[in-house]
Amino acid sequence: MLDPLPPSRGADSPARRVAAPVTEQLPDLLLIERARAGEPEAVGTLIRRYGRRLYRVAASLTGDEHAAHAILEDTFRAAFADLSRYEPTGKFAAWLTRLAYQLARAQRAVARGTSLAAPEAAPAAGDPAAERAELERRLGQLPEAFRTVFVLRVIEGISGIETAACLGVHETTVRTRLYRAHRRLGEALVQRVRAAGGLYELAEERLCELAQRVPGLLPAAVTPAP
Repeated sequence: MLDPLPPSRGADSPARRVAAPVTEQLPDLLLIERARAGEPEAVGTLIRRYGRRLYRVAASLTGDEHAAHAILEDTFRAAFADLSRYEPTGKFAAWLTRLAYQLARAQRAVARGTSLAAPEAAPAAGDPAAERAELERRLGQLPEAFRTVFVLRVIEGISGIETAACLGVHETTVRTRLYRAHRRLGEALVQRVRAAGGLYELAEERLCELAQRVPGLLPAAVTPAP
C-alpha cells in the first residue's frame, strides 16, 4: 500500500485547508469501507491520495490536460459508484490506475489520428516550465506501451510488480518495455526527466476541488458538512 502523499509546498493555501485531516492517515481498506458507507471525507481522502498518479497516466496517454481532467473525474465517479467491483486481494491504487488507464485508452481510440506531440520548440534556458513541456513532448513520441510503463516506473516511481497490476500485463513485460523506453530516449534524456520533476503534474487546487465535488455526484452521496 502506498503511503499517503506528503503535504505540498502550498499547504497553507485555501485549497489545501479543505482537506480532511481526520482521515488522511487512515489505511486504504478502512477508507474504502467508509466510502462504501457513503462517507464523503473518505472518498475525498482517497481522491487526494491517488489523484496525481491517475492524472499522470491519463495525461501521458491523451496528451491533453482537459481530456486528462475529464478521465480523472470519470475514473473516480465510476470507481466510487460501485466499490463492490474492487477485490481487496490487490492494491486499491493499482485497481484505480488500471481503470484510469482503460478509460484513457478508450479516449485515445476515439481520438485516433490526432498527435500527442506538440510542435518542436527548444526550452528556454533556465525556464523549468518550458523544460517540462519539452520533456513531455519528447515522452509523447514514445510508443504508448513504452510511455505508460516509463511514466509509472520512472516518474511516478512505483514498483515493477505494481506497474504490471496497473496495466494488466506480466512483470517481465514491464521490464522489457521500460528497457526499450530507456533505449529510445537515451540516458541523457532520462536523466533530464529524473531531474526535472513535476511532469504531467495535477494542480493542487484542481485535486482538492475534485475531492470536494465528486462525493456529491455519487449515488446516495452524503453531503459534506460546510
